[in-house]
Amino acid sequence: MAKTNPTGISEFRTLRDFLRYAVTRFNEAALAYGHGTSNALDEAAFLLLEALHLPIDQLDPFLDARLTEKECGRLAELIDARIVTRKPAAYLLGRAYIRGVPFHVDERVIVPRSFIGELLFTDLFAGDGTAIATAGSVGKILDLCTGSACLAILAAQVFPEAEVHAVEISGAAIEVARRNVAESGHAHRITLFEGDLFAPVGNARYDLILANPPYVSDAAMQALPAEYRHEPPLALAGGHDGLDIVRRILAQSRKHLADAGALVCEIGAGRAILEAEFPKLPFTWLDTEASAGEVFCLRAADFALNPPPPAPPRGGRNARGIRRGSSLRARRSGARRAPT
Repeated sequence: MAKTNPTGISEFRTLRDFLRYAVTRFNEAALAYGHGTSNALDEAAFLLLEALHLPIDQLDPFLDARLTEKECGRLAELIDARIVTRKPAAYLLGRAYIRGVPFHVDERVIVPRSFIGELLFTDLFAGDGTAIATAGSVGKILDLCTGSACLAILAAQVFPEAEVHAVEISGAAIEVARRNVAESGHAHRITLFEGDLFAPVGNARYDLILANPPYVSDAAMQALPAEYRHEPPLALAGGHDGLDIVRRILAQSRKHLADAGALVCEIGAGRAILEAEFPKLPFTWLDTEASAGEVFCLRAADFALNPPPPAPPRGGRNARGIRRGSSLRARRSGARRAPT
């Protein structure tokens, strides 16, 4: 890690000192965010608290705690490394969180930040009549493009009786996923498969399919901030308009859904393109506090009545336009990918 000894830093004694210093330097450096935080203050708080092995959601109790000389040196190095390398804080620390659940991460996987992770803990997956799926109705789950296995692990937590299959095409990412699954407490119910989308699972059918595929367009890939360029391109690049893999998932999902099953898929900014290209599919859009029109749901019956055509070959151009689909805004039942 880069060494630093800026003028005046030897006078720092508390977490408050380093927090103020980090925010100032991050703002001066015009860093990019989006890997679990959205601004300099939140990034600095996460970096410092995680480095000190403190609860990442409890800053105030520790602000005026005095730090040891070793801790001061560690924090100074991390602040400098965040600026010099432009690596997201999660990579520098090897750790990311969704809803307080920790996951090991490194540059073999993207930093976990799917909106689906938030949706799983809302009333959309609770027991009322509007739910997409409930614990009693879900016995088998498939997580496509699992990466670090974060969604597979969260799904196992939400559906405690379900068997979870998780598929990832990258052998390097699978190694990270194995570690997370092994430490999740749900390893007896989660099976990892290395392969391309549905290929490794044969003819298996599922009550719930989750998919957070690569969906960054070619143009957006060229314009990625430095922070996102540390992530594996295979986990980001979605082709010309970002929807190449989404089309393949749509083309193949029906035969892998149980009769009452549902597909929940995150697509980034491609809603208008998708609705224009598949006007007969009744997409339901699942909105969160931070997103609108980026995650859709389709039930098995929707595919049966309106089967999508086979996915086009890579590079095909797509019609553009907007057809309005219905939206559901999630409400919390308890307490991001690159720009597209």
